[in-house]
Amino acid sequence: MFIDSHCHLDRIDLKPYNNDFAAFVQDARAKQIEHMLCIAIDLESYPDMLALTAPYPEISLSVGVHPNVTEGREPSVDELLQLAKHEKVIAIGETGLDYFRSEGDLAWQHQRFKNHIQVAKTLNKPLIIHTREAGHDSLDVLKAEGAEQVGGIIHCFTEDWAYAKKALDLNFYISFSGIVTFKNAQAIQEVAQKIPADRFLIETDSPYLAPMPYRGKPNYPTYVRHVAEYIAELRNSSVEDIAELSRNNFYRLFAMR
Repeated sequence: MFIDSHCHLDRIDLKPYNNDFAAFVQDARAKQIEHMLCIAIDLESYPDMLALTAPYPEISLSVGVHPNVTEGREPSVDELLQLAKHEKVIAIGETGLDYFRSEGDLAWQHQRFKNHIQVAKTLNKPLIIHTREAGHDSLDVLKAEGAEQVGGIIHCFTEDWAYAKKALDLNFYISFSGIVTFKNAQAIQEVAQKIPADRFLIETDSPYLAPMPYRGKPNYPTYVRHVAEYIAELRNSSVEDIAELSRNNFYRLFAMR
């Protein structure tokens, strides 16, 4: 059984399922997807995301505002605290720093990041970290704000082994997306080989970043199997072992079992 530790279920293409979310969930169950963590990007779409996923116990949620979001209301600490108390919410984010899509004075992005960390520490819920071309600054903020108290996930990991070791030292798990299956992802593949068995997760980030052989096409949580199969090859293991290890790691991080 597989766990997709990072997906955006309110944004996937449901046309193959006749625009029926229940049919998608049924297909995921049939393809051994045991649990999915649906990640929030903004506050405006969060109520609909909650309503969409509410009937399904195999779907948990995060709450937060992505570092690149500039439209809509800025999340206050108080509002995030209230939203994150919902029983389906197990994580805070995705949050972090992104210098690829955001330019200029990014003090607002740093403050947003710090606010999310404060909420995570107050509620003792792990963080979901997005970082792009801001890797070391992201680690510096996490360290300065005491984020190791709650830990979390460096999602869609794209850094090298030296970076991974620093993240591990801060009590964070490393999550591998379909990018690990790309031919030019040697540094990420090295991390997937070296990462301790009790500190990695797998994800799709669907509908984005589909793994090989679906690269460039819409992504789905059911494709997380391809991530597991590739990591199994890298680690000279079996897909069943990778699925079980990542499953156990997920439940341990979120204290769900």
